[in-house]
Amino acid sequence: MKLAFHMVDVFATGIFNGNPLAVIVGADTVSDAQMAAIANWTNLSETSFLLAPRSDQADYRVRIFTPHSELPFAGHPTLGTAHVWQSLHGAASSERIVQECAAGLVSLRQTSGGLAFAAPPIQRSGPASPAELSRALNALRLHPDDILDARWADNGPGWLALRLRSGAQVLAVEPDWGALIGQKLGVVGAWEPAEHPYGAHVEIRAFVGEDPGYEDPVTGSLNASIAQWLIEEGLAPDSYIAVQGTVLGRAGAVSVEKRGETIWVGGRTTTRVTGTIDL
Repeated sequence: MKLAFHMVDVFATGIFNGNPLAVIVGADTVSDAQMAAIANWTNLSETSFLLAPRSDQADYRVRIFTPHSELPFAGHPTLGTAHVWQSLHGAASSERIVQECAAGLVSLRQTSGGLAFAAPPIQRSGPASPAELSRALNALRLHPDDILDARWADNGPGWLALRLRSGAQVLAVEPDWGALIGQKLGVVGAWEPAEHPYGAHVEIRAFVGEDPGYEDPVTGSLNASIAQWLIEEGLAPDSYIAVQGTVLGRAGAVSVEKRGETIWVGGRTTTRVTGTIDL
């Protein structure tokens, strides 16, 4: 069986400096085991599988896999898969897109900077417990005085987010990967926009404690949940830019905008590779 294969660069500000995503098209007959094997083989942070929708409200359905597990929702696969679907179906840039995934229906819209998705509802919120916070601080080699706050910011993948005192402090984090196993931790710190070449308001990093653990280059789901936290508590303006991937040599930029009661998270997506994959 041969299926169409696309590799896209999501949240990139230039060539090859965002977060890559593999998208397998027409994957309705691909088994769970095959999806897991393909995602493990691509060895990207996520691989998505584009399928026909089950809901009559959706344009398409997607399943999202890391090299080790399936996710109910993830942000950069949402933008990348929508980009591929849009390019294949000749959808007008003004049209809304509705994605179906394990977390439910996700709306997307076109912006001047690319596609943006509506931040999904938070599934777990509130402060971290003392034990959870201690474990997170140990994994990130941080002291309690280094952080301003720590909150659950879980919209599907399981993020616990820590707010540090500055963007520079975020860049200085050196995690203990052994202690990080079993955790998904995000860190955020503020910049003065004039300090950053992209006029960014915040620096974000995402640490995934799978075995082996890794740092995700640019993370839509984490940016969405952090945006809900920061904007709702007046810690960030209703429109701002977050940057991620700096330590990895990437230059990802995430646009955040609150419209009415909805927070939209977006960025530029570009197709870099097209072809077929043999199963």
